[in-house]
Amino acid sequence: MELKAPEQELSRFRARIAVAGVFVLVCFSLILARFVFLQVVKHDYYTTRAEENRISLVPIVPNRGLIVDRNGVILARNYSAYTLEITPSKVRNLEATIDELAEVLDIQPKDRKRFKKQLDESKNFESLPIRTRLSDAEVARFIAQRYRFPGVEIRARLFRQYPQGELASHALGYIGRINRKEAEAIDDDEDMAANYRGTEHIGKTGLEQSYEKSLHGTTGFEQVEVDAAGRAVRSLSRTPPVPGDNLILTMDAELQKIAEQAFGNRRGALVAIEPGTGGVLALVSKPTFDPNLFVDGIDSTNWDALNTSPDKPLLHRAIYAAYPPGSTFKPFMALAALMTGKRTPSQSINDPGFFVFGNHVFNDDKKGGHGSVDMVKSIVQSCDTYYYILANDMGIDLIASTVGQFGFGARTGIDLQGEAEGVLPSPAWKKRRFKKPETQKWYAGETISIGIGQGYNAYTPIQLAHATATLAAGGVMFKPHLVRYVEDVKSGKRTLIEPTPIKTIPILPDQLEVIRSAMVQVNKWGTGARAFAGVEYEVAGKTGTAQVYSLKGEKYKASDTAEHLRDHALYIAFAPADKPTIALAVVVENGGFGAESAAPIARQVLDYYIRGKRPAGPAAEQSGAEDE
Repeated sequence: MELKAPEQELSRFRARIAVAGVFVLVCFSLILARFVFLQVVKHDYYTTRAEENRISLVPIVPNRGLIVDRNGVILARNYSAYTLEITPSKVRNLEATIDELAEVLDIQPKDRKRFKKQLDESKNFESLPIRTRLSDAEVARFIAQRYRFPGVEIRARLFRQYPQGELASHALGYIGRINRKEAEAIDDDEDMAANYRGTEHIGKTGLEQSYEKSLHGTTGFEQVEVDAAGRAVRSLSRTPPVPGDNLILTMDAELQKIAEQAFGNRRGALVAIEPGTGGVLALVSKPTFDPNLFVDGIDSTNWDALNTSPDKPLLHRAIYAAYPPGSTFKPFMALAALMTGKRTPSQSINDPGFFVFGNHVFNDDKKGGHGSVDMVKSIVQSCDTYYYILANDMGIDLIASTVGQFGFGARTGIDLQGEAEGVLPSPAWKKRRFKKPETQKWYAGETISIGIGQGYNAYTPIQLAHATATLAAGGVMFKPHLVRYVEDVKSGKRTLIEPTPIKTIPILPDQLEVIRSAMVQVNKWGTGARAFAGVEYEVAGKTGTAQVYSLKGEKYKASDTAEHLRDHALYIAFAPADKPTIALAVVVENGGFGAESAAPIARQVLDYYIRGKRPAGPAAEQSGAEDE
């Protein structure tokens, strides 16, 4: 048996001990270095991370500002209610979870459809409501089984409400959930991105959209300590939100209601304006809709009903739809003739009932004509032949430049988005409108129909009302606006939206008096006499009827014409005639003669505004009224 040398074994043992010691020393050195790195070098970084895990910054959505009319009637407000919300990113099987929730709470197919639509438009990690406006009993029932549903929470939310229902719906607009496109626009704006944290709704149309920044307010924040499960333990600090500003309107809600009721089931629009300020007193578009349907996200049934209706209730006719003005254009044509020296008030023409231009005969509405016609009679009896001749004498360029001063064919600048420009015909407009050279040329014969408000003429009701208000104000044009004050909720300070004079049209007093006097006579023994029989104040007005399609020489008969092809009825007015406080324009789609359909609506609105007289019901059509 061979014996190992003790010295050699000892030496090897010591070497192994040394290597092990060095290895242990290196390991401890690495641990120490890592410890120093984490505790010293990265101390601030990990302290912040730890605080972030412990502290959650929760946005506090501000109360949205109220919208009230000039008399304090609330048109848009907020209320708090409980919602059942799901965070899709925290739920394994979304459909299964909703099915299980349906066993605890009442979840209808329409709730599922709305949730799916919101899911498609939102980011996956956002909390989305599957049910809104839960009762206390429903809240208690869910809380008792909350453990079964990770990613599902009960939240208290502020909801927008329009207590007047369909009243002034097009003017007010509505709010809805922020969609993907809007979210991207918010993220691109640093100020909005910070202020819209936690905000789920935004103004979509009307005043809710135009004054979104004022109505929204400033988002607050709360520092909350949370446990490992992410549940709030206690509040550490709080920066309260700043409520949105209130909007006090120029609109009179009761006048708006009377105007809407006067239309009954007819389609059309009415705009009433204060001539001396531009404040909009009423802005009607019929039919209306209920803006409350859109707050939670409109269901498919209601959306289809609104979107496919032949009456187009979502169309804002007052500012977007353009109509031929018909004979309501004649007072402006007459005034343009006076301003340009093309006519004097006493200058007369003989009306045989037609006007011949080239090979075309332009017929008057009265067979046999009106006989000798001066300017006042041309307005009172609405003589077409007078304006055929006048349009031919003036020419299209002079008509466009003079009548255009009243805002025809230009946006008024009202504080609503989506206003249409309308069409003030001219050779320059025709070149822009048509592409082919042969269709760009302006023909002299096209000017004739322009004089009676037909042809290419197309204006919005707001433009007609704006022009009428400018006429009533003696040529001083104010920018139309719906908001009178913006009110700071905290301080109570009201900022007046100053009436903005756009310009003053150079109208001589005697020229204005000719037109005003003629328009007063329209309602005494002219085309508006029946609608304004027994009126207790003086009204300056003008009826109008606008063709929807070309008759091609045939005689128009409403009973033989499809409803949607019948003539539009129009009426413009201001009152009291000597010191006007209200000017308006009415359009009744396919309503026939303006004296029959539009003037009675105006009568009800003016009776209430001037005399406080309330109508018994919708404005009835006046049988036996004169044409126009």
